[in-house]
Amino acid sequence: MANKTFYTTIEKQGKAEFRDRGSQFIGYAFPVTSPEQFKKELEQLKKEHPKATHHCFAYRIGLDGNSFRVNDDGEPSGSAGKPILGQIDSKELTNLGVVVVRYFGGSLLGVPGLINAYKTTASLVLQTIPFVQKTIEHPYRLQFDYTTMNEVMMIVKQCNCSILQQEVQLFCHFTVGVPLNREEEVLYRLKELHTVEVTRS
Repeated sequence: MANKTFYTTIEKQGKAEFRDRGSQFIGYAFPVTSPEQFKKELEQLKKEHPKATHHCFAYRIGLDGNSFRVNDDGEPSGSAGKPILGQIDSKELTNLGVVVVRYFGGSLLGVPGLINAYKTTASLVLQTIPFVQKTIEHPYRLQFDYTTMNEVMMIVKQCNCSILQQEVQLFCHFTVGVPLNREEEVLYRLKELHTVEVTRS
């Protein structure tokens, strides 16, 4: 993933259902950018489905591939969370979570059956949502005099930077996301202004 300038994610929530021998599996997928945000979504689903037997999940966050988690929530080890993550990874997605809620239907599915059910549900829910490509950005802090605002904003707009935080006073503090593929150009142009202090945030 190191050389990519884009990553693929989702911006909307999705829901899909799958049934096998009486058990009902309901899959939910949603965009998240932090484990805390994922936890809130999971708590919400547990409130919506208090009688469900299991709330299994997987999420992947960030671009380095290191921030992910799987949980079988009482199902046999490796039969739920891993197959869900496998579907996220097979589509090369990040910054999203998938939760599969199971209502037990009386028949045991066995480990192969469970793996298939969780994998299928995750796959179905991901088919309901459009994937979006987003530019990988590096955050930079900019400090500059209010009089340079127009020049700074012009660079930000022309180079498709996103404004993450802004504090506008006589002295302005901005945090901007600079697209990886325009990084050199943006830094060069900002330094040309001389009055702008740029630090990698």
